[in-house]
Parts: sequence; structure tokens; C-alpha cells
Amino acid sequence: MDVQETTAGRDAFAELASPACVHDPYPFMRWLREHDPVHRAASGLFLLSRHVDIYWALKATGDAFRGPAPGELARYFPRAATSLSLNLMASTIAMKDPPTHTRLRRLISRDFTIRQIDNLRPSIARIVAARLDGMAPALERGEAVDLHREFALALPMLVFAELFGLPQDDMFGLAAGIGAIVEGLSPHASDPQLAAADAGSARVQAYFGDLIQRKRTDPRHDIVSMLVGAHDDDADTLSDAELIGMLWGMLLGGFTTTAATIDHAVLAMLAYPEQRHWLQGDAAGVKAFVEEVLRCDAPVLFSATPRITQRDIELGGVVIPKNADVRVLIAAGNRDPDAFADPDRFDPARFYGTNPGMSTDGKIMLSFGHGIHFCPGAQLARIQLAESLPRIQGRFPTLALAEQPSREPSAFLRTFRTLPVRLHA
Repeated sequence: MDVQETTAGRDAFAELASPACVHDPYPFMRWLREHDPVHRAASGLFLLSRHVDIYWALKATGDAFRGPAPGELARYFPRAATSLSLNLMASTIAMKDPPTHTRLRRLISRDFTIRQIDNLRPSIARIVAARLDGMAPALERGEAVDLHREFALALPMLVFAELFGLPQDDMFGLAAGIGAIVEGLSPHASDPQLAAADAGSARVQAYFGDLIQRKRTDPRHDIVSMLVGAHDDDADTLSDAELIGMLWGMLLGGFTTTAATIDHAVLAMLAYPEQRHWLQGDAAGVKAFVEEVLRCDAPVLFSATPRITQRDIELGGVVIPKNADVRVLIAAGNRDPDAFADPDRFDPARFYGTNPGMSTDGKIMLSFGHGIHFCPGAQLARIQLAESLPRIQGRFPTLALAEQPSREPSAFLRTFRTLPVRLHA
């Protein structure tokens, strides 16, 4: 029975949560893109799966689309009245429209610059080397090591501890609940999932509230101190509520996703040994490998935040009515053959010598979004991958899977529970 026969007439979000799609969502995404590219789910949400539509929708945010106004939150998130996580998400920059979005983006951009993120490279390289040193003894004894736990999860946790100026133990404590928070933000999360998310968000909120006060009285050279501190040339500052929402969003947006991309990158190294040469040459080759990993396996399958139509919009012969909630299926757009030739083939050459995120054909890789809501942490994620992959390849050239990795059963994120590896004899 082919994909069309098994999925016709079914809700796309329910299908993405099925065990078959958790294992491999791309056959269903291909069917959806070809047969129902402007899909209306049972909940009334619309889901776009073609690259051209997704790219347009991301660019048109602020014009054809807007975020939900504060008074509309309950309409699009019926459980928002009692959910801390949904209210925190509504406070993030990703949910804001100009001019509020413009103001928040300017305030964060003055400190969270590409140059300042680049300055973290030595610290990231040091953390990478230390994590690999920690894995080496067991691997050299012939034992299996869970690379997901020991490296892919640990690296972004430690990098965020450095970025935020947190003790490492505090960061590990905060990170323990991030997966549950992210799952609770899925449009089709169950009530128990949302309750677990709210419990995790309450801990994060309380911690960041205390952290802001500490940084206000004892500032250091970290991003939280910079965001808290006043600028001599800028009378505008972030309120504590804005700071908490921003830090909460940065933590959720950059931790689980970076860990998943590291896992996918290592799997690509193992699955395509003929492509490892990209990691042994210049920085442009490493960049090309990283971009192709992000394209082939976007860690976030679809957008969590709603884009509300400001007017009736026709796409692919389907009229999306005004005030509809539209989501984009990022992972499907990244494998659209109309954007990327032979899209299921892993080929870093398509990104060699180009600007980040752009293919040699001028097509945009969608994993970090586009337009006014482009991910502000994209550079930080790229640096962690670029500093990790050549070192893993150089330190453990005979790395191999010890057994098949296991994934989290999520319709929203392509994340892992385990990634066992060992050294090939």
C-alpha cells in the first residue's frame, strides 16, 4: 500500500506523530507536498509544505501574516488562560509584530552580535575538546558510548552556561526540563504534556528572575549582564518580563535543536563516508557540510508559532481565509525538488562557496526561518557544529554505530534519546 492510500484524508499532524513518521517522516511529507500542499488539519490549522509557499510566508510575516494580538491569544491557544508556557511563548520576539518586534530585535541585536558570538569560538573549541577527551577512554577500550548524552546534549548546555554566565550545574538542571517544555508547545500537545511543560517553564522563569537580579547587582562579561545593563547611548531597556521571555525563548530555541543537529551530522558522517572530505579541508567545506545537514534533517519539522492571515490568501488553488492560523512544514520545504535538485541525496556541494543558508542555485535553506523572524541564534548553532564535526572526524576516524539510535516520539522535533557509537576495530 503506497503513501497516498494510507494517508489520504488524514490529519497531517496526527500522521506526523505516527511511529512510521517518527522513524522517517519524509515519504509522507513528499506525498503531502505533491497532493495536499496547502493542507487544512482537523483543528483548522493550515500547513504549507512547498518551498515556494513556505519561503513566501516567512518573508510575508508582518505583511500578509501577523502574530496573534494579546486579546486573541485564547482564540489560537484555547488553553492559554491557564498555561504559563503558552503565555511565555506569546511574550517572545517570535510572536511579536512591528513596531514591538523591531524594538525587541534592536535591543537584543546590540549585544547578541555575530562578532560577539564569534568571540565564543575559543570557548566552544575548548568545550568540544574536553567532551571528546571524556569519551575517549571508554571508546578506546572498545565500549559503546552514547554520543547523544555525552556530547550532543552536553555541548549546547555548556555553551549556554558560558553565554548566560551560569554555573554548569545550574545549566544542567535547567536543561533537564527543556524537552518537555518544547513538546508542550506543539499545537496538538495533550493536557498532561502541557502541564509538564508548565512545570518546567515555572522552574526556568523563577531561575531567570533570580538571575536577572544577580546580574543587575553583580554584572559580568556575559549576554545576560549585557541585556540587563543600561547602555549610555540608549535610554530604552528591556523589562524583567521581556528579559525572562527572551531568555526562555533563546534557551528553548537553541538547545534541543542544536543537540539534534549534532546527532544528525554525526549520522551523516557515518552514513556517507565519501563526503567526509568536506570536514578535512577549508572552512568553506565545513560550512557546506553543516548547511547540508541542516537542510536534509531540519530539527524542527514545522513552525510552533502561528502566522495569522491578514486577508484571504490563495495558494495552490486553496483559499486560506482571513484570521486563519498558518504553520509551515520546514522539513518538507527543505526537500522540495523544485528548490533543491535530487533533494533526498546528501550533497554538501550544493552549499559550497555560498553565503550561509543559500545554495549554489540561489535557494534558501529554511531551517532557521527567514524574514523578520530569522533565528537570532543561527550563528551560534553553526559555530558549534563547525567546531565539533572536524574534531570528531579527526579524533575518532573509525567511529561507527554501536546499535541503531532511538528517537523521541515527537511530531514536532526530530530529536534523539540515544546515539550509541563505538570505534570500529
